[in-house]
Amino acid sequence: MQQKSFLERYVKVIVVFAVIAGSASGIFGSVIQAPPMAIGFWRLSFGLPFFAVPFFKTGIHELKSIPKKSMIFTILAGVFLFLHFFCWFSAVKLTNIASASVLAALHPLVVVFTTIFIFKRHVGRRPLMGIICALAGASMVAGFDYKELAAGDFKGDVLSVATAIFMGLYFAMGHEARKNISGTTYVFLCFLFCWICFGIGMIFTRTQFIGYSSSDWIYILGLTIVCQIGAHAVFNLCMGHVSSLYVSTWESGEAVSATMLAYIFLGQVPEKWQLLGMITVVIGLLYYNYYSNLEESQIKEHLNQSSSLDARHEKDSEEGGL
Repeated sequence: MQQKSFLERYVKVIVVFAVIAGSASGIFGSVIQAPPMAIGFWRLSFGLPFFAVPFFKTGIHELKSIPKKSMIFTILAGVFLFLHFFCWFSAVKLTNIASASVLAALHPLVVVFTTIFIFKRHVGRRPLMGIICALAGASMVAGFDYKELAAGDFKGDVLSVATAIFMGLYFAMGHEARKNISGTTYVFLCFLFCWICFGIGMIFTRTQFIGYSSSDWIYILGLTIVCQIGAHAVFNLCMGHVSSLYVSTWESGEAVSATMLAYIFLGQVPEKWQLLGMITVVIGLLYYNYYSNLEESQIKEHLNQSSSLDARHEKDSEEGGL
């Protein structure tokens, strides 16, 4: 029996740590003065060499064997990631963080929709309840109320909804692509296509490539290391071993870790309803995790029973033919 890798053994724990890393995106985004297109372009420019090393060492030989369908999913994932990044950094500059966080956290609903209606896979009622509970808690953590939502710029709120849609599609496409592509190859290609989109966007929008403050460069580098490498790259690697819905659901828990980081680094003390929301998120995620694991176990048990039954019938048929 082949021994499982470290990633395979601890993939669900690794996803949680990646979520914590990704939650720092809002902090970096709030202090970087460069325009969204430049943030995305340089974030990927700094990160691509890191992912290119393992790709050119082992993954480049895989290119010829990648199915056409998987390559299309990879290209689409890169395009959707570009749209997600651009919409998110545009949204936080146009509307309040509460509105942006609440609306952007809706991406698990997009993944549920694509999972059920596009890829025709079953999602259990109880895991779905866990997702809804986690999303409700995330809304509370972000300080969701109609007054704050109304105070935000309408354009920023629309961009936040677009952020959620593109994030969900990025996860869904990535999961499909990872079925036939190794982690290192997929991560490099996905980020490469995303970087190309940003490069084209920089030219068409006539966004300046250089001339930003030294603090902006430092923050963008930090954004690359913590969020690009520590979060998005890890998400993509993990999607070869867990579903896109699992990753997306846990990623919606960023509201909790973002609140904790804001308290540690910015001194922002959470309100009572935010603490209640954090508890609700944790309960929802644990509920989802328990019942999704239970469903996986039941499916595996059913498949094993079916295989044993088929083997028994085959054996009986052979004995009957003697």
